[in-house]
Amino acid sequence: MAAVAVLLFIGLFAFGRQYFGWDDPNGHIQMALFSAFLFGIICGFRVKD
Repeated sequence: MAAVAVLLFIGLFAFGRQYFGWDDPNGHIQMALFSAFLFGIICGFRVKD
C-alpha cells in the first residue's frame, strides 16, 4: 500500500499539471501535495507506534 501511495504522489507531483491542467505558476499546489504526503508519513509512523 505504501508503494501505491508513493507512486501516486510522484505521479501527481511530477505530472499533475499536465494531467489536470493546473495553473500553478508559484508552486502552491505542489507544496500542498508535498505537505499532505509528509504529514501522512508522520501520522502513519505515530499510529504505528
